[in-house]
Amino acid sequence: MTSFATNLWESIFTPGPTPTLLIATNVTFAALQIVLACLLFATWSIHFVVLSAICGGLWVSINWFAAELKVHQIQEEEKARRAKEAAPAPVTSEDSETEVEAAKSTASLTRQESIAEAVSHEVEPIQQLGELKHRAVEETPSLGTKSSVSTEDEWEKVSENENEKDK
Repeated sequence: MTSFATNLWESIFTPGPTPTLLIATNVTFAALQIVLACLLFATWSIHFVVLSAICGGLWVSINWFAAELKVHQIQEEEKARRAKEAAPAPVTSEDSETEVEAAKSTASLTRQESIAEAVSHEVEPIQQLGELKHRAVEETPSLGTKSSVSTEDEWEKVSENENEKDK
């Protein structure tokens, strides 16, 4: 049990779903379903049926998502393995090694130039299409005209109205 708790604590800081974390999640959801079933039989409330359905849906979706992540991780490992196999074998000759280095440096130079071009563009201001129009102050019968009255003044008005109602 101690090793499980330690593995669970460490799996929290490990990216992706770990087997220990999935076991803990499944046990927790199973316990929640048991509690909801007991509460349903004790109270016969429809709320526990709904909560159980929501819990079951979340439980299934978490397991589905973890399975999809595992499939994606396997596909990524397969792509990396294929790329590693498809990589050209290193050449041992001195002449060809120099040519490869020259080609690599030229390729990296063009890549750096393209990055520099992409970064060097400055942000241009957007042209103003029209003038800004200020809204006119509208008069509302219940509120009067719009003014710069502070919130405290408004609260004082409310307090005065309440005092008048009490009298």
